[in-house]
Amino acid sequence: METKQLTWVNAALACEDEDWSHRDWPDHGWSDDERIRLYHLRPPFGEDLRATPYHVVVLRCREPGWSFPRLMRAMGNRIRPVLIVSPCDDPQQIASVLRLGATSYLVDGDYTNSLLGKAIWGTAGRHTQLSPRAWAALNRTGSPLGDASVPGAMVPGVPDVLALSREALSPRERQIMELLASGFGTLEIGELLSLTEKTVRNNLSTIYAKLDARGRTDAVLLWLGTTPRKSRRPAVH
Repeated sequence: METKQLTWVNAALACEDEDWSHRDWPDHGWSDDERIRLYHLRPPFGEDLRATPYHVVVLRCREPGWSFPRLMRAMGNRIRPVLIVSPCDDPQQIASVLRLGATSYLVDGDYTNSLLGKAIWGTAGRHTQLSPRAWAALNRTGSPLGDASVPGAMVPGVPDVLALSREALSPRERQIMELLASGFGTLEIGELLSLTEKTVRNNLSTIYAKLDARGRTDAVLLWLGTTPRKSRRPAVH
């Protein structure tokens, strides 16, 4: 569901009471300025999370590598975009949860309430949102990868993922990918590059095909060098 079609975003906050540090936001579960309704769900999450049509899930946790897979199991086949908010800035855990299907990641102390609201809206629209420390952590993982479970592993003879990704794209496509990886949505990218949103979307479809990416998050991870670029399969004649 695209956020531009929504009047409000209904967000599920998945965490224990004492784990949510924003006691003053949103006020009584509502934020008129950001147009967000936040519903607090306590572990084990399952029944209410599967039954209620939330637009986005905000997972507040200390160990995302442990908590996110359990959240995924609780959602069952009702998968929704997930924004993880955590004090953890470990590159391996951040890359791992994004590969597993998390949409966005914010590190504690790295954002304001206003930016949190924007991240919730962006995530609801399936736009990857990374706080500066999350972005920096992913960049620290290095570029080539031999083992997808070990971000940044240096393996002799494995081509540089970032170099391969950049060579596959045109200069305009590289501009779009840089902005996408920085957390900008299609409308914002269009405004920055003087393109229509439709043109940006068409370019992204071409980029995903060139990178063998399943979507935005997969393309961003490839661009940051935190997941290996797949070998292109030969065409079937």
